[in-house]
Amino acid sequence: MDDRRWLRPLGVAVTALWLSASAGVASAHGAVGSAAAAPIPLWLLYTGAGGTVALTAVWLAVGDRTGDAGEGTAAPPSVTVPVWLARALENVGRALGLVALVAVLAFGVVGPQIRSANVATVLFWPVWLKGIGLLAVVVGSPWPVVSPWETVYRGLTRLEGAPPRLLGTYPEWLGEWPAVAGFALVVGVAENLTTLPRSPRLTAVLVAGYALVMLLGALAFGPAWLRRADALAVLYRLLGLVAPLSVGREAGGYRVALRAPWRSCTRSVRSVSTAAFVVLALYTVSFDGLAETTAFQSLLAATRGLAGPVPAAVALYLVGFGLFLGGYWLAVALAGRAGDEAGPTAFAASLLPIAAAYEVAHTYPFVLRNLGRLLELSTAGLLAVDPVAGLSVSVFWGSQVLLVVGGHLVAVAAAHAAAVRRYGVSAGRRAHAPLAVVMVGYTVCSLWIISQPLAN
Repeated sequence: MDDRRWLRPLGVAVTALWLSASAGVASAHGAVGSAAAAPIPLWLLYTGAGGTVALTAVWLAVGDRTGDAGEGTAAPPSVTVPVWLARALENVGRALGLVALVAVLAFGVVGPQIRSANVATVLFWPVWLKGIGLLAVVVGSPWPVVSPWETVYRGLTRLEGAPPRLLGTYPEWLGEWPAVAGFALVVGVAENLTTLPRSPRLTAVLVAGYALVMLLGALAFGPAWLRRADALAVLYRLLGLVAPLSVGREAGGYRVALRAPWRSCTRSVRSVSTAAFVVLALYTVSFDGLAETTAFQSLLAATRGLAGPVPAAVALYLVGFGLFLGGYWLAVALAGRAGDEAGPTAFAASLLPIAAAYEVAHTYPFVLRNLGRLLELSTAGLLAVDPVAGLSVSVFWGSQVLLVVGGHLVAVAAAHAAAVRRYGVSAGRRAHAPLAVVMVGYTVCSLWIISQPLAN
């Protein structure tokens, strides 16, 4: 099939997307600006954006007979990176990862205990945790190279002559559940619901504890622990599936090729635990934005008297995750009526474009601003720059809407291709319908969050 065929529905979707983006939203997340009134009623924005996603699903059902999602016969554009250059880049990446770990631990303990004045807090939360995620969305996960505990484990492997694995192979029943728990604790709770990110010393303690758990687990179960139990490894690997670039090894070097952004999101994920991680990541990045709004703070104020502010916030976080997870599980169950029971692993990857788009939309000003701040701290004030200083609120609004709705369009395309591949054209259309409904709901929910005024 001609690779350009998938551009037909995309062209219609982009047109509708532009019309939705021109509406604007009511507030500017990411600390670019303050709340402001939208130029049109918000219900019209929600209807336009949700309608864009729904019409794209209908267009795909009518116009795409194969569900190939761009998997044509023509080779995509690519370049070859020589082995020597790839190895040099890997060595630089490993060195940067170790330097970052040492910097967070050292400055967190001995540096000034002020969030904006300490390398530990400026480096770890925005640049390390969020910045690598944004990089993964663009070029694929760099974590196997820059992970400091991966580098330390590699060094121990060289000393031992073989990968240390004191307790044998990684238990398959564990799946990615340790990563699910780690992500919920570090990102869902510690980052979003506590004051820990404001404390350089507590940030250093958290990173040290996490690094210790990763190294001990790797010594016990081998490198599989670092691939499947490390929440950061799983997160960046999944976000990397959305990247428009793919990297593959070949004779004489590595091939970097372009690909449709949904192409790797049409396959089943490895396990139920991986599917749960995908839904958790999607929910948590939405909850990150929700937690900053006055609506959430009002709800928290009404419930904190029952158990205290942090337990109440954790309870709300878990309830919301249950709703997201239940909505996805229900959609998959309804989709399974089109043929065999697909299970939650069949369509989980199609949610990744939504998570990736909202992650970029919500955090890119935060990452860029703190990159400038890190540069200033690292050069003792000689280089002071704010990369988002000239970003107007209107431009930020437009970028958020474009990214959020665009991510949902890519997700709809991925889910359609996965359904058609699994069930055939006719049954695949029926299977895709409940998934499209859930994605429209996610679209409206995401836009509602970014349209809310921020709490002071």
